[in-house]
Amino acid sequence: MDEVNRIFEEQVVGQGRFEALDQVYTRDALILPPGGEAVQGLEAIRAFWQQAARSLGVTACRLRPFETTILGEMACEVARGEIVTGSATIPIQYVVLWKCGDGGWKWHRDIWNTSA
Repeated sequence: MDEVNRIFEEQVVGQGRFEALDQVYTRDALILPPGGEAVQGLEAIRAFWQQAARSLGVTACRLRPFETTILGEMACEVARGEIVTGSATIPIQYVVLWKCGDGGWKWHRDIWNTSA
């Protein structure tokens, strides 16, 4: 799980390699962004993150899980983190429901909000 989080931080956000989201999310993943509609499926999620990163000017992301509960083929991660833009550092909190399969643990449900 730590490795998948590092892929999101370093490759997806840090390097802008949005194709690496294949290693982060399940094919039928669902994200619930703050103030927006649910986005389902890997292609739609990739498009969401590309647009969000560009429009916000995101330069980095740090994820800091503090609680992970494994329940068979699923796991629940509760965490805090930061999204860094050209002009601000935005504190966030999130919950990721992980699913094991398809080559290992991946994000299956992802919801977050700012924690100012």
